Amino acid sequence: MKLDALIQFYNEFTPASVARFPEFYSADAWFKDPFNEVRGIEAIQRIFTHMFGQVAEPQFVVTEKVVDATGAMLAWEFRFRMKLWRKGETQVIRGVSHLKFDAEGKVCYHRDYWDAAEELYEKLPLIGSVVKFFHKMFSS
Repeated sequence: MKLDALIQFYNEFTPASVARFPEFYSADAWFKDPFNEVRGIEAIQRIFTHMFGQVAEPQFVVTEKVVDATGAMLAWEFRFRMKLWRKGETQVIRGVSHLKFDAEGKVCYHRDYWDAAEELYEKLPLIGSVVKFFHKMFSS
């Protein structure tokens, strides 16, 4: 397991970093987040390449790690600015990645957990007001 190197990889993530996924992920790694579910390094690379096209100044900051013999949980913040809306405001999404490693110490399972409604949809024009309305309606 190369966890510290993986954390550094994400903390220093740039468009050029996308080519380095084979250093950290197995060839058939599985990845899932609220918008994607893919298998294989090329598919994972496409997700992150797309991310760089959609947001400005993306930055991952790993804030905590919990490790056991077969995997890890990483708490993180994803900071960015949108290219199309709220251009001047830095947005922050907080989430957790559940990672499992293969016999070679590479990531074979990567599941991201974050609340798309709170962290993203509430910040969107028009949609945000609807999401906020339902959030208030269902909260106690």
